Amino acid sequence: MNKPINISSALAAATCALLGAPNANAADTDELWKFDTALMYYGEVDRVTAVEAIIGATKDFGDEHIFSGKVTIDGLTGASATGAVAQPVAQTFTRPSGDGNYVTGAGETPLDDTFHDTRVQLTAQWTQPIAENMRASVGVNFSNEYDYMSFAVNGSVAYDLNQKNTTLSLGLSYAFDTIKPEGGIPLAFSSVAIKPYSDDSENEQENEDEYEDDFNRTRVDDSDNKNTIDLMLGLTQVINRRMIMQFNYGLSLVDGYTTDPFKILSVVNEQGLTQDLLYENRPDTRTRNSFYWQTKYALDFGVADISYRFATDDWKIDSHTIDSRLRINLSDTSYLQPHFRYYQQGAAKFYRPFLMEGDNVPEFASADYRLGEMTAYTVGLKYGMELDNGDELAFRLEYYQQTPKNAGFNEPGALQDVDLYPSLKAVIAQVSYRF
Repeated sequence: MNKPINISSALAAATCALLGAPNANAADTDELWKFDTALMYYGEVDRVTAVEAIIGATKDFGDEHIFSGKVTIDGLTGASATGAVAQPVAQTFTRPSGDGNYVTGAGETPLDDTFHDTRVQLTAQWTQPIAENMRASVGVNFSNEYDYMSFAVNGSVAYDLNQKNTTLSLGLSYAFDTIKPEGGIPLAFSSVAIKPYSDDSENEQENEDEYEDDFNRTRVDDSDNKNTIDLMLGLTQVINRRMIMQFNYGLSLVDGYTTDPFKILSVVNEQGLTQDLLYENRPDTRTRNSFYWQTKYALDFGVADISYRFATDDWKIDSHTIDSRLRINLSDTSYLQPHFRYYQQGAAKFYRPFLMEGDNVPEFASADYRLGEMTAYTVGLKYGMELDNGDELAFRLEYYQQTPKNAGFNEPGALQDVDLYPSLKAVIAQVSYRF
C-alpha cells in the first residue's frame, strides 16, 4: 500500500482518454453527465485493511470537448511491517510518534498495529481536438493524507494517421510531494530510541527525559519533499476488425526524499539475535524505465485482453507483470470476466533483510519487503449486467497472494528458526455502478 500517488498510472489514464475511450459519449445526443461509482474492500490477513470509495464524472460538451473528474476516499487501518526481523523472544518497539510502545511476540514478524490513515484524492482532466486528427489533454491531481500531500499536473497529445488505424501519443507529468511523518524525519541509520515503560520509581522522570533527548537526536527535520517527472510514449495500432494493440514506453525520474521514515533494520550478531535497531536510508534519486504491450481481441462471445509490462530502474529492481482478462458474454446484458495477474521482481541493490553486527554500515540499506525479491499473483472474477434503465452494475471478487523470497542472504543462528519472508494474503471485493 504505497502512499505516493502513481503518476504513471494517472498519465496512462490521460493517454487512454486521448486514444478514444471517452469519445463513445460524443454520440449521446442529450450530452448528459456520465457517472462511475465504486466501493472497494481490501483486506490482508492480520495486516492492513482498506475501504475505498470512488465517484467519477464525465461530460462531452460538444465537438469532443470532454471533461472528466474523480474523487477518491481511502480509509486504511491495521498493522504494517516495520522491517525488523522476528526473534525467538518477545521484542519491544517504540511507535513512530515516539509516544508509547508495542510488543511483538516470540517468532512473530514485527508489525506496528497502530497504522491508520485517510486519503482524499481529487483529479480533473480536459480533452479536446486541437487540429485535424490531433487531440490534447491536460489535467491536475491532488492528494492529501495526514502525513503526505501530493500535487501533480499532466498533459498529453495524440495524433491519428493511417485512416485513424494508428495513433501516436506523447504524455508528460510533474508531481511535487511533501511528506511530514508523525515524529519527524529520522536521521539515517541512527538507533531507534526505546521509550521506557512508565512505573512509579523515583527515576521515572529521569528516564523519560533521557529518552526524549535520545529521540530528538534522531530527528533531522519535520518534513521533506520529492519531485517526480514522468514521460510516456505510446503507439496504438488496429490490426484488423477484431484486434487492436498498444505499445507504451515510460520514463520516470524521481528526485528527493524516497526513504520510508517508518521502516527500520535489525542489527544482529552471529547468533542471529538483535543488538540494535536502525532507521533505513534509500538513494535520493531513482530512474525507472518501463515497456508495456497490450492486445485486445474481439471474440464471438466476448473480448480477450492480455498485457505484459517490463520495468527496470537504477535501484536494480527488474519486474515482469502479466495481466489477462477474458470477458464472456452471458447474454446481451450480462457478462462474466475471469482475471489473472502474475508479478515477479528482483531485489533492490541496497535491500538487506538485516545488518550484521561489526560490519560497516552501507551507504544505503532497507529491509522493506516491497523492495525485496518476490512473486505475486491475483485471481478473481467479475460479474456485470446492464439494468432495464440502461445503468450498469458490476461485482468483483479477487484473491491476492504475495510471496517474498530470500535474495541470497545467509541466515545466522536464531534467524534460521523464524520466518524472515512471510507471505501476504488478501481479499479484494468491489461493487461498481455506472449511470
